Amino acid sequence: MCGIIGILLANEDQHVNQMIFDGLTVLQHRGQDAAGIVTSENRRLHLRKDNGLVKDVFQQHHMTELRGNMGLGHVRYPTAGSSSCAEAQPLYTNYPFGISVAHNGNLTNTTSLNSHVSEECLRHVNTDSDSELLLNLFAEELTKRKRLTGNFANDIFAAMEGVMRQCEGGYSGLYMINGVGLVGFRDPNGIRPIVFGSRVSQKKEGLVGFKEVPGTPRKMSDANKSLDYCMASESVAIDTLGFKLIRDINPGECIFISHDGNCHTKICHPAARLTPCIFEYVYFARPDSIMDGCSVYETRLNMGVKLAGEIQRRYPEHDIDVVIPIPDTSRTSALQAAYQLGRPFREGFIKNRYIARTFIMPGQEIRKKSVRLKLNTIKSEFAGKNVLLVDDSIVRGTTAREIVQMARDAGAKRVYFTSAAPPIRYPNIYGIDIPTQHELVAYEREEHEVAKHIGCDWVVYQSIPDLEESVKMAATEGRPIGEFDTSCFSGTYVTGQKIGDEYFQALHEKRNDAAQHKKGGEKKVGEKEMGPAGSGGGCESIVNDGRNGEKDGGRGCEPIVNAK
Repeated sequence: MCGIIGILLANEDQHVNQMIFDGLTVLQHRGQDAAGIVTSENRRLHLRKDNGLVKDVFQQHHMTELRGNMGLGHVRYPTAGSSSCAEAQPLYTNYPFGISVAHNGNLTNTTSLNSHVSEECLRHVNTDSDSELLLNLFAEELTKRKRLTGNFANDIFAAMEGVMRQCEGGYSGLYMINGVGLVGFRDPNGIRPIVFGSRVSQKKEGLVGFKEVPGTPRKMSDANKSLDYCMASESVAIDTLGFKLIRDINPGECIFISHDGNCHTKICHPAARLTPCIFEYVYFARPDSIMDGCSVYETRLNMGVKLAGEIQRRYPEHDIDVVIPIPDTSRTSALQAAYQLGRPFREGFIKNRYIARTFIMPGQEIRKKSVRLKLNTIKSEFAGKNVLLVDDSIVRGTTAREIVQMARDAGAKRVYFTSAAPPIRYPNIYGIDIPTQHELVAYEREEHEVAKHIGCDWVVYQSIPDLEESVKMAATEGRPIGEFDTSCFSGTYVTGQKIGDEYFQALHEKRNDAAQHKKGGEKKVGEKEMGPAGSGGGCESIVNDGRNGEKDGGRGCEPIVNAK
């Protein structure tokens, strides 16, 4: 899973660097492996990317060099390819025009795409990242079109139609075309999220145009440099930066914002339909985001109501004394569940926010070790009580087992566990790094077996229908969501893959713990991941601005050589 953002400002004397940095910071929850920004200034591109958090990757001298009124930003944790800094995004190709990409999601037909790009398009693919394939496919499609001197939108849409025709999977992304404009797109099933926002520009004197932001992208086709634009993975980035949220980019849609600030849009796939990933609402998205017209916060409140109803149905004589959330995502659902059950809500676990999220961390042993570093109990909330622990999901069961034991060590009489998500029994193939099937605690286990495995007295999961209803109840009037991607719960994949296909065998070989250990070993908790010798603390192998490596920030930004 990744976070992406793209901004184009009407005033060419303004710079997007600080805005993209701030946007990536509020999207940091979507990936902590690497971060990158590329900007365009008078047809010259400036790039900085590296492994690490946003605040660590970008130092003062990097920000000074990231000049320009148009740019892309990306935060990443790897689900396809590796965690090498060579695969940090944005990625770039110089032909045609100079194109950069920031991508969120996962392509499921990378083997055939790789062969096509290498053997038929004669393009060199330098990494295992599917984002590089998306970049080269779009570049190749653009080379087939004759460059227009006027409206370039038709060429962009034709190229995007070619990309969507060839690519399978769940993806959203942004292309920045040097000297041409910004392109946002979303897969034909609308699995991965991306939203669109605008604001009236702080423009130069004398320019005329919109005095207020129009309600739809189609009404922005003659903006005449009077509007600024922002596209991002979540609406929280749009809100934080002072833009007005217009709407989500639709499934199969491409939005093109030309360098002169005019906006054009087209559906580029004939069979587009909305089936968003429901796990975004359960876990990944920030609660203050709105996705496909649904408030994430409201969906989680609804999940708490549904959970409480299921507990009351199955255990009408329950002896729960207190409801305690597992920080942080489950807090909203736990609060509402406590209210519905008529039991007090208490904070029993305190989180150390400087430990990486265990869901993202590779390898089982480091995951076990990190739980007690990450959480500590308030013993008075457990001592002598029957506690209901509420979590957003149970994946491997490793964290849940440690947490249950912590509750018992703190003096709990009985420990009950409930999950806002249904049992996760299948891998996710659309950009969420859920482990292989055999490593999932709910795989081939019933609830009582899961309870025994994690050491609690009983477990209650959310049902798939109740989870879907929780999201549908929060939908904006007139914008219902008919179906979702629930593949990690149901084993049904909207792009047609079947459990047992060769694809899943290959996925198992890449994702299982043994493969992860063999690929990179397991870091010790708190151990800083260093670049290879001679990396200067950054990713770029090309000589940059001549600046000597600085102790606090590594090398400078890359002045990319553009196409002539």
